[in-house]
Amino acid sequence: MQKIDKTVLRETAYIAMFVFILSVLMQSVFLIIHRWDYTILLGNLLGYFAAVLNFFLMGLTVQKAVTLSQEDAKTRVKFSQMLRLFMLAAFALIAGISDCFSLIAFVIPLLFPRIAVTFRPMFDKKK
Repeated sequence: MQKIDKTVLRETAYIAMFVFILSVLMQSVFLIIHRWDYTILLGNLLGYFAAVLNFFLMGLTVQKAVTLSQEDAKTRVKFSQMLRLFMLAAFALIAGISDCFSLIAFVIPLLFPRIAVTFRPMFDKKK
């Protein structure tokens, strides 16, 4: 098994922190509009886990892809993207079928990593 690069771990920790902060804000919004219950919390936790896991697996794929030829890297990244999409669909199916998860509270955290990546240059001290 390949060692996990420090960059993958650092960026995943950044994403996890950012998604956590935005998840707390989302919980606050549900509290303010009087729509909060335990399903919101559980859906948010499942969405948080799925979002961070998806980003981590993407990082591992990129880490491995940089060591491959261009064609092999392209194939690996596409295959990884397909598998990760199926993984997220399976999580969404679980959230949608189960009564203990709010589907909307699951889906919203899946958008948070994109927001975190957008704001990343503001927190990058090297540039």
